[in-house]
Amino acid sequence: MKTYIKKTSTFFLSLLLIVSLFNCKAIQNANNKQKGVVIGTTGGAILGAIIGNNVGKGGNGELGAVIGGVIGGTAGVLIGNKMDKQAQEIEEEIPGAQVERVDDGIVVTFDEGSGVYFATNKSNINVKSQESLNKLIDVFKEYSDTNILVVGHTDSTGDADYNMSLSKDRAYSVTNYLKSSGISGSRLTTNWFGETQPMHDNSTTEGRAHNRRVNVVILPNEKMIEDAKKQAGE
Repeated sequence: MKTYIKKTSTFFLSLLLIVSLFNCKAIQNANNKQKGVVIGTTGGAILGAIIGNNVGKGGNGELGAVIGGVIGGTAGVLIGNKMDKQAQEIEEEIPGAQVERVDDGIVVTFDEGSGVYFATNKSNINVKSQESLNKLIDVFKEYSDTNILVVGHTDSTGDADYNMSLSKDRAYSVTNYLKSSGISGSRLTTNWFGETQPMHDNSTTEGRAHNRRVNVVILPNEKMIEDAKKQAGE
């Protein structure tokens, strides 16, 4: 956790340092709905690190606008509670997927071992992957006050331009499947990074398998945020 400190007296500097250290420790032990009170705004920095370090530079360039910042205060607690419940449902419905609660969002990672995967050099969604996506779609329909970001990645094998195109095709395969299954296009944003955002070591077979992934990021939309602020009296 980074704490940015402006010029201040030695006393207030020391006090701020103590509070910052306490908050860092508290965040490590808090669940995500509790984090809404203490994190404040991060501009999507943590979320950006998971879906792509160069937020907004790949694909259609809309990631930065979609991610936004973290909602603090009581409204953040209310939003965090809803997102915690949604994340738990996804974990229960799709045990193989990696589900992470980050900031105000949920990051679901699908790779070759986690429910939605693609054959080598292919971008079509097979029957087994459709089964996993159908379970995810049921959760999306239950929690309609969210936006959904689909991000495609590849490993570093092969030509970089080809990998960029392949990650785009795979991301849009997921997006289009969501649309065809009743998820409104207004909730969906698609992006892709090719081989440029590895999360694992591309020099190993296991690492490359994990890097051939699609992330689905679930974020509160404006309605959820406004409803939470009204409920919190903010």
